[in-house]
Amino acid sequence: MNSPVTLDRREGPYGEVVLRRRDAGDRTVFEIIANGTFLMDTSDGRSERMLVDAAMEALPEHARVGASVLIGGLGVGFSLAHAVADPRWGRITVVEREEAIIDWHRSGPLASLSGRALADARTVILHTDLVAYLETTSDTYDVLCLDIDNGPDWTVTEDNESLYGTRGLASCAARLKPGGVLAVWSARPSADFEESLRNAGFSGVRTEEVAVARGVPDAVHLGIRPA
Repeated sequence: MNSPVTLDRREGPYGEVVLRRRDAGDRTVFEIIANGTFLMDTSDGRSERMLVDAAMEALPEHARVGASVLIGGLGVGFSLAHAVADPRWGRITVVEREEAIIDWHRSGPLASLSGRALADARTVILHTDLVAYLETTSDTYDVLCLDIDNGPDWTVTEDNESLYGTRGLASCAARLKPGGVLAVWSARPSADFEESLRNAGFSGVRTEEVAVARGVPDAVHLGIRPA
């Protein structure tokens, strides 16, 4: 495996973001680094796809066709591409605060992974901060799929910590339709976050896990806004 090659490096309002490429045998892997901390790469994507699938399956069956979803964090595009591949989803809104990441998908190296998804008529990309958006918008959704930093227990920027606290979860609940689903990706399961979801009034709280090659499994935490 060769050393990573830096493709782009930008200083933004939340710190430095870097896109790197590395060769992994017979394939190319892209990596996103924020403030010196590894965020994600294109080597797997199972847990990002599970984030979308688990949220869909948690909806009542009658609400699945045409369901609207807000994806918090564009990342390497796995969640968006997977949602677009499912015809049951209606409106698909992605909130991404890093202009560099949006550029990498629209006209940069990540366009080969997500170009078709961005061109889909159901897709809307919003360049804004997720926390601010949740607190100010009047839009509501059937599902929120959040993949911000490395999850509730490990945020790269301090501003994102509030998303997983009392105020942030209240904002999430306000943006969900009755019976809507909140799905949160995490780099490890968090019993404390499950308790936070219950304390915020979410029902049916549970966690699904995806085993990884080394270390603790990735996790998707799920909660339902009561009807």
